[in-house]
Amino acid sequence: MRVGADDGDEIHWRRELPDSNRAAAWRARQKLAAAARAMLCAGALAARERTGYHGARREQHAHAYAERATFDEGPEEGRGGRQLTARIPAAGEGQRRALVVLCRALRATADAVCRYRATGAMEAFDAAVERGVCQELTDAVHQLVRGTEGVRITVVWSRTAGAPEGCPERPAPVVFTPGDIPALEQAGRRYMRDEPSVPVRVTGAVVRLRRAEPAGPGSVRLRVLAGAEVTQVRARLDEEAYRTAVHAHLAGLPLRVSGVLESGGGFRRITGAHGVTPVPLPDAARERLLKSLRGGLDGFERGLYGPGSGPHGPGNGPQGPECVPGG
Repeated sequence: MRVGADDGDEIHWRRELPDSNRAAAWRARQKLAAAARAMLCAGALAARERTGYHGARREQHAHAYAERATFDEGPEEGRGGRQLTARIPAAGEGQRRALVVLCRALRATADAVCRYRATGAMEAFDAAVERGVCQELTDAVHQLVRGTEGVRITVVWSRTAGAPEGCPERPAPVVFTPGDIPALEQAGRRYMRDEPSVPVRVTGAVVRLRRAEPAGPGSVRLRVLAGAEVTQVRARLDEEAYRTAVHAHLAGLPLRVSGVLESGGGFRRITGAHGVTPVPLPDAARERLLKSLRGGLDGFERGLYGPGSGPHGPGNGPQGPECVPGG
């Protein structure tokens, strides 16, 4: 996809690939594009919060930022995954913050890698979190470097808007080599291991229910409406709480769940769920929620009652009381 004529900030990736890579140029182009998008997402995440591991938190915001970029593979289609440019509209300092943070975080990552290679110590990566370094960024750099002889990353500010406040007019390129991979891998594992779980009180629409037996505990998946910056979460509920979730689902009401949002698995699971209760909604808001979930409710009813059978009330379908297949 070619960039447009409008001026904007740019980030350039240039990879040195071995000659043997020519036979797999399409795969190299895929890897470069995926790593570039992941890097932009990492910058957007770090601009919202400085933390070692973001997981699924704020992922919609990050993907929305990456969607603003237009990509250009350059002459001869980037010579088979060797170069790529992303151009991002320079619409005000607030909109440029993600690339500013990414530019500084890349430099901090390179500095931390150099310190690790010289001393074997990881403390520089701990300090680099305040400059925007995170597991998502080290993973993106790892993706970019793997299978290459080196990577050069350059940020170029918009000619019209100029350099953001506090940034050099021409940031120096940042270079990574295959020898940096062990440090990047170890830093990523460290960030994931050390990021704490967080207590939450989530309100969400029930989109999936599942339990192995007609009675007893079960699991529920919620589309998050409030309380956590993730798209969906899963929770294991006891029998009474699971029954409450089923009733909320059938009534088209959101469910409120308190617990701990676990960092393991990317902040997608609530453990120690308690305080499970439906959330009353005004009629208009409830109708909007029901419409947004209509496809899921139709699937729920088909699974509960079976083809050609009418509603018998909760618990009387052919699969047993409230035993709902995942959809």
